[in-house]
Amino acid sequence: MDNTGNPAARRVLLAGATGLVGQEILRLLLSDATVGTVQVLARRPLAMRHPKLAAQVVDFAALPDLPGIDEAYLALGTTIKAAGSQAAFRAVDFDASLALARAARRAGARRLGLVSAMGADSRSRVFYNRVKGELEEAVGALGFGGLVIARPSLLTGDRGALGQAARPGERIGALLAGVLRPLIPADYRAIRAADVARALLARVPAAQGQVILRSGAMQQ
Repeated sequence: MDNTGNPAARRVLLAGATGLVGQEILRLLLSDATVGTVQVLARRPLAMRHPKLAAQVVDFAALPDLPGIDEAYLALGTTIKAAGSQAAFRAVDFDASLALARAARRAGARRLGLVSAMGADSRSRVFYNRVKGELEEAVGALGFGGLVIARPSLLTGDRGALGQAARPGERIGALLAGVLRPLIPADYRAIRAADVARALLARVPAAQGQVILRSGAMQQ
């Protein structure tokens, strides 16, 4: 039985709820009548309170056993600059994300939505893209019945509201994208975090096999 009293309601796990895409996923999950419980794992306490929300502060390197879940969403992510080194970046974007995916699988999750990045490629010479690609492949090998991978371009959203510093590259890119949008191929246009969240939530609950959501398609 979940927090709504409906035994058929979806039990969902979310990691990365304090990020641009993660906060939008959380907002949409909590407003979805088919969702009974949202188990959020985070590195720091959430200020939000909601009857469906069960938030837990965890060490991603030593995850506890999770309660039974039906689906999971992974929206963890940092930058090399914010992390301080390539090793620290990989610890979050690969190690922690893969550990969470494994924990979700053990807890019974049949479907998973993963926020990756445009250009993700395990053979890329670009470290960031290579790590994202390696994560996609590692998660894909875990045996989820449905795996939806979102590959957004430059993300836009209100980082200030999340207590995050604005990223100059994102701000400049978003301004240029607004002016040049008709000339930019769809997959390379800046994309709102809310669009990524909606695209994932539309596909994950009934996903079969592996699905790649490219940035342009998520904006349609």
